[in-house]
Amino acid sequence: MRRFALPIAMTAFPVLALLAAASPVLAETPKVVVSIKPIHSLVASVMQGVGEPALLVRGGASPHTYTLKPSDAKALSAADLVVWVGPEMEGFLEKPLTSNAPKAKVLTLMTTPGMTLLDAREGGAWEAHDHGHDHTHGGHGHGDKAKDAARKDAHGHDHDDDHDHDEVNTHIWLDPANARRIVAATAEALAAKDPANAEAYRTNAERTAQSIDALDAELKAALAPVAAKPFVVFHDAYQYFEARYDLSAVGSITVNPDRRPSAKRLSAIRAKIAGLDAACVFAEPQFEPALVRTVVEGTRAKTGVLDPEGADLPEGPALYASLMRNLAAGLRGCLGA
Repeated sequence: MRRFALPIAMTAFPVLALLAAASPVLAETPKVVVSIKPIHSLVASVMQGVGEPALLVRGGASPHTYTLKPSDAKALSAADLVVWVGPEMEGFLEKPLTSNAPKAKVLTLMTTPGMTLLDAREGGAWEAHDHGHDHTHGGHGHGDKAKDAARKDAHGHDHDDDHDHDEVNTHIWLDPANARRIVAATAEALAAKDPANAEAYRTNAERTAQSIDALDAELKAALAPVAAKPFVVFHDAYQYFEARYDLSAVGSITVNPDRRPSAKRLSAIRAKIAGLDAACVFAEPQFEPALVRTVVEGTRAKTGVLDPEGADLPEGPALYASLMRNLAAGLRGCLGA
């Protein structure tokens, strides 16, 4: 009997069809938008190998004064997930999240379960806003040590003309324990949006958490020699860092970085620097260094620079560790090991 060969295309078609049916259709990677650089770094670490999050506040811009750009609004409108600290930090983003990101899941870190929150300090040179407790959402905080650090020099409220009221300090990422919670919450939010890559997100989160633990131990050892030396910061951005490493900040030049401190406040800070023999006063890249020179005039304090947001660092997964190491190096360099 004569055999007839079928054309190759015809014989291959059923096989290709079966393969296509057996292969899962990969969903598009979620579009993720993150507000500020330190949080973006942690989210990018969770997404490594899967996708890259978009960043809103880039370079040395400050979330305190940021204005949303048309490109930002476009990114929000396409977002599946938006990660931000909360309206107390990124006030510019509060309304656009409703108007520009209607389909996005919003991960608000200030209300994430397990996050340690510390009361904001306010008034005078360094008076605490004292509710008699620290704040946690489903977690245990740092305990009494953090409460003591949060309320260092509590003598009541000085209603100066640059007085500002914030319930909670918003720089939560400067506590490595909080950074771990941010990583874990991000991984779960991404896994819910993108189940096909859930294992990758969770594996990345565990790897990132381990690196944060190692970084934490490194910083504890580096900062121990200068922990007792008093210093003044530009604004109260470092409370979580201070509490974690038992540091001795004694005041801030301004309560609200958006407003120039009054002459009365500058005089009070100068008196405190002299009275406590503060070793150093720290400026920030985004704000006026001239104010730091003003308050150290006539004192023995040196000056340095601390950056709580990584203004000069390239964005990406490596930024968080670099930011934290830079803070430790800046403190050691000015305070003296």
